[in-house]
Amino acid sequence: MTEIVSYEETAGSVIDEPAEEAPAAEEAPAAEGAAHVDAISVSGLKGKITVADEVVEKVTALAALQVPGVADLGGDFERAFESVRDRIGFGSKRANQGVKAEIQDGLVAIDITIVIIYGHVVMEVAAEVQSNVATSVAQMLGMEVVEVNVTVDDVRLPGEETEPEPA
Repeated sequence: MTEIVSYEETAGSVIDEPAEEAPAAEEAPAAEGAAHVDAISVSGLKGKITVADEVVEKVTALAALQVPGVADLGGDFERAFESVRDRIGFGSKRANQGVKAEIQDGLVAIDITIVIIYGHVVMEVAAEVQSNVATSVAQMLGMEVVEVNVTVDDVRLPGEETEPEPA
């Protein structure tokens, strides 16, 4: 009888363990924009884990907003659109505003647009955003982050608490 050796990826480490053959499960169609990570549970049953891009985007947004010097996320258009939505009472601010994540083969590429608070060193804040986002996504989702592209779109000036009125 052939022994099957399986693996489970957790936060960048690989654990080898023997597993029993399990009956093949039907594959469900995956949601578009979602990652598929094959995993084997402790019992040896094989299954599929699907992580939507939106999950990575929300984790990214929260990690970026934790960095001192980050005032907001998103470009001018996104922030103006959210301001209009807020004024007319149509929904609340999207948790993943200004973030785009792409997952392929368990690897994550992230683009994020931020607004810096005046007085902070732009390059230092952007580098800290890259680091905090990569660490948070890797720790929370167990996926390898291959790139975090940060675009600084604006500077929040002193006394500028809310977004300016759209033209």
